[in-house]
Amino acid sequence: MEYLWEDGVSAPEFPALAGDASTDVLVIGGGMAGILCARKLHDAGIEYMLLEASKIGSGMTRGTTAVLTAQHDTLYTDIEKRYGRGRAKMYLDANVEAVNGFRALASRYPCDLRDVPSVMYTVKDAERLRQEERFVRSLGFGAEFTTDVPLPFPVKGAVRYPGMAEFHPLKLLYGAAEGMNIYEHTRVTKISGNTVETDRGRVRAKKIIVAAHFPFKNSRGLYFLKLYQKRSYVIALEGGPELGCTVDNYDPDGVYMRNYGDLLIIGAGTHRTGKSGGFEAVRQFAKTYYPDARERYAWANQDCVSLDGVPYIGRYSPNLPDVYVASGFNLWGMTTSMFSSEVLFDMVRGKKNKFAPVFAPDRSIMHGQLLANAGEAALELAMPKVRRCPHMGCALTWNPEERSWDCPCHGSRFSADGNLICGPALHGANVKK
Repeated sequence: MEYLWEDGVSAPEFPALAGDASTDVLVIGGGMAGILCARKLHDAGIEYMLLEASKIGSGMTRGTTAVLTAQHDTLYTDIEKRYGRGRAKMYLDANVEAVNGFRALASRYPCDLRDVPSVMYTVKDAERLRQEERFVRSLGFGAEFTTDVPLPFPVKGAVRYPGMAEFHPLKLLYGAAEGMNIYEHTRVTKISGNTVETDRGRVRAKKIIVAAHFPFKNSRGLYFLKLYQKRSYVIALEGGPELGCTVDNYDPDGVYMRNYGDLLIIGAGTHRTGKSGGFEAVRQFAKTYYPDARERYAWANQDCVSLDGVPYIGRYSPNLPDVYVASGFNLWGMTTSMFSSEVLFDMVRGKKNKFAPVFAPDRSIMHGQLLANAGEAALELAMPKVRRCPHMGCALTWNPEERSWDCPCHGSRFSADGNLICGPALHGANVKK
């Protein structure tokens, strides 16, 4: 796979941990969320360390389409039904502030940030989006209903959010990471109280932030039930049109799009990790509607999905008073990374954060997706297969499109010879059977 954001940029290099250490705040994970948390600590003069198992930005951040918007797949009308108007407003304000937070950082770390509106469309249920537009406007944000969408097919309706943006994620991440106390190639294997064990030594910390995409500690927090992972497939084309906005789909089988320079980025084919899927849907879309465009880049990415469509940001578990988590970003990791850094920066300093209540990880897990996750785990554990995920023992599925062994339960992935690609598993799998 060729990642657009890695082309033409140079990653800073950081040493590996060399023996035991101690710090006030330890951040685990060198993606966007971890780097933004560490940058806030650094700028505030708070002692910290950041540990990354591989290279910073080499996980899901390099695969994002880097759209900055408060318009997410989780509709505000759905949040209002579950948690009330106040929580819906809180979620909206957090995301709007996150977009502005990236604008502020872009002035310090040039990252090709461009102001564009975002648009969510449907070809099926216009009334659902009309209701969404009316509710969001009632919360004080100037959403607009429209049927004028820069797509090569007609839509039933769409909601437009003005004042959103898009950017180059690795340019910002690499710039923000310069001069920080980061250790790469240092994999965390265990958290025991205030001590973190790694493959290169132990670190004792007063506070610990787990920003490692999918939480790997299974004995607390029930994240193995509260999260699952989805893969999605992206191509970047030369010769496509300028949209003048970012485009997302409300319909589950639609496409999402944005521009970067002279490229048109298109994504589609989202499915649960470990199930069938690949580039066919997005390439067929490009062939149908942009037959003269040429494919320059193609990659896949993976997202952690929560039970209710709202991220988990806050205390990892009531039994771990000094450990905090940021996960379940759904398909909107960039804005969520920004406001998670705000929430956790306050929490590790003992301050209240105005957005924390809506993201608290200890909220109810009684949602339909819980049964789906539990059922998937039961099915895969009962499968008479010999290739098992070392995370919790689920049967692995061969992914012929990407030539990997994937776990349908929690989304760990392994190369053809069993090397770990991504967690929550902490080491490779025995696939040579």
